[in-house]
Amino acid sequence: MLVNFDCSAMWLKDPSWVVNAFNVDPLYLKHDMQGSAPDYRHWQIPLGRRFRALKLWFVLRLYGVQNLQAHIRRHCGYATQFANLCRADERFEIVGDVNMGLVCFRLKGANEKSEKLLKHINGRGKIHMVPSKINDVYFLRMAVCSRFTRPEDMEYSWKEVSEAANDICNG
Repeated sequence: MLVNFDCSAMWLKDPSWVVNAFNVDPLYLKHDMQGSAPDYRHWQIPLGRRFRALKLWFVLRLYGVQNLQAHIRRHCGYATQFANLCRADERFEIVGDVNMGLVCFRLKGANEKSEKLLKHINGRGKIHMVPSKINDVYFLRMAVCSRFTRPEDMEYSWKEVSEAANDICNG
């Protein structure tokens, strides 16, 4: 959401998942009002925080709600554009839903193919991707992050992925 590193907005379907993962409840932090309102100290690891909200406040004031909405919609559109390019290539499959600006994809077949693909993509040095693994399924993550991203960047990124896949599948 246009905020530098160290401040992130989280879109949560069920906040209890985060609370359960990062719950910090030592005796010295217990109080009588626990449970009456969301306790945001459980939503991340550190208890001590710098004033990160100021960064977000500036972005909200500078861009406004409509421009932030347009920015998010643009990134969702770029992710959809990239996902459609993946779907059009029979060698690839989308893993899970395309959410916000994130596309999770892989080469069909064994995990090793996608692992080789990632190494080849990153080794070329033109784009950078990171992997993930869920239920022993290895996949690559295409994250739309920059406020300067344009549709041509999705085409360029897909071209890099496709060429790397050609090298992996033909070599």
